[in-house]
Amino acid sequence: MHTGKIKKIIGVVIDVEFTDGYVPSIYEALEIQGSERKVVLETQQQLGDGVVRTLAMNTADGLKRDMDVVATESPIRTPVGEAVLGRMFNVLGDPIDGGERPKTEFEDPIHREAPAFADLTTHAEVFETGIKVIDLIAPMLKGGKVGMFGGA
Repeated sequence: MHTGKIKKIIGVVIDVEFTDGYVPSIYEALEIQGSERKVVLETQQQLGDGVVRTLAMNTADGLKRDMDVVATESPIRTPVGEAVLGRMFNVLGDPIDGGERPKTEFEDPIHREAPAFADLTTHAEVFETGIKVIDLIAPMLKGGKVGMFGGA
């Protein structure tokens, strides 16, 4: 287990220093210890001398310099498969629809290689979200870029 310390906080950008010679890889998940809630950081840049620049995947409120940070030696992973159909998750793979985290056979990293060109299709297909309002009123095409925001 590799542990570092928070050295600088600028909003959700957090610099973490590891003094044991370990340098987290890009997109590696780091977890902050000593916080009342789970705070996950994702490594974005290696600055040298054991220091990495990270982004907080949730709010950075209440974080302080010199808090302990543990390297997970793994990217942020989210569940995939039949059990996630019709469910809603945050970027960490935690359910935000009030249900429990599904038990799935696989969990994939949130950053993956693009599919091979041979695996792509040339015809347009509708992406079914499982959310009736979106599927009926504003259907989306597979492969397109769409942002959805929740609210009352």
